[in-house]
Amino acid sequence: MDPFDDLLRGVRADGAGFSRTELSAPWALRFTDGPSLTLFAPLRGEGWISHGESGKPRPARVGDTVIARGPGPFVLSDRPRPADAEPADRTVLLVGTYHVRGEVSRRLLDMLPPVLVVPDGDGCASIRDFLDAQPAACAPGQQVVADRLLDWLLVCTLRTWFDQPETVPPGWYHALGDDAIGSVLRAMHAAPARPWTLATLAGEAGVSRTTLAKRFALLVGEPPLTYLTNWRMALAADLLIESTATVAAVAHQVGYADAFGFSAAFKRFHGVSPSEYRRTCRTDADCAGAECSPA
Repeated sequence: MDPFDDLLRGVRADGAGFSRTELSAPWALRFTDGPSLTLFAPLRGEGWISHGESGKPRPARVGDTVIARGPGPFVLSDRPRPADAEPADRTVLLVGTYHVRGEVSRRLLDMLPPVLVVPDGDGCASIRDFLDAQPAACAPGQQVVADRLLDWLLVCTLRTWFDQPETVPPGWYHALGDDAIGSVLRAMHAAPARPWTLATLAGEAGVSRTTLAKRFALLVGEPPLTYLTNWRMALAADLLIESTATVAAVAHQVGYADAFGFSAAFKRFHGVSPSEYRRTCRTDADCAGAECSPA
C-alpha cells in the first residue's frame, strides 16, 4: 500500500449511487446537499457545470470526467446560460455518487477543488464504454461489475488530475517516485505498527539519517516522524469507528506500546480522547449517517 491507495480505501461505489441517465434539452441537475463526491461522465452530448451562485460554468464533453466535491451547491445543465446557443438535443450521462467516511479518506477531499474536469486518461475510454453497456445487460452480478468499473473510472480520473502540470498535489504524491523517499512512505503505510525511528527509516531507504531527514522534508514538506504521527492518528481514528477493538488494541495497531501514551497523543491531535471520539462518532453515524469530525 502507498498513500494514494490508502486515501481511496473508504471510497467505493455501493450500488445505489450509480445511474445512466438520458436527458432531453432543456435540462438541469441541481445539487444543494450532495454526497462527498459526485462523478459525471457524458457519453453523448455535453453539459456545463458551475459551483456556487457565481461559479463560472465549465464545459464537460464526451471524453471528460467531472468530479464535484460535496455538499455543493453545484449545477450541471445543458447550457451555461439561457442566452447561449442551442445545446445538443440529447445527452446521455453517467453519474456516480460517493459518501466518503473516515479520517483517512477525508484527506482526499481536502486535496480536491470544488469541481474538476479531467480529459480521459489511460484506460478511461474503455471503462466508459463498459459502463455504457452495463445497463443493457441483465447478467448476474451486473451491479457489482458496474460499481467496480465506476471505482476504476474514479481512480483513473483522480490519477490523471494529479499528474496534470497545473495541479499542485501534496508533496508525498511526487515523492513516491523517489527511490529513497518512496520506499519509506510505502514502508510506513504498509506497517504503521512497527516501532519506526529515523534510523530504521533511513535503513529502509538505504541512506543516512541526515540525508533522509533533509530529503523527506524537501519532497514531502514535513519531517518523516511528523508524517508518520499524522498517518497513525488518521488510521487510529478510523479503527476506533470501524472496529470493536479496545483502545489498547488500537494503540498497538498504530505503533504505540500502551493505551496511555496513545490516548495522550490522540487527544493532542484530535482534541478529544479516543473513547470520546468513538462514542461521539458512532452516535452521529447511527443517528444521521453523517461523517464525523469532532475536532
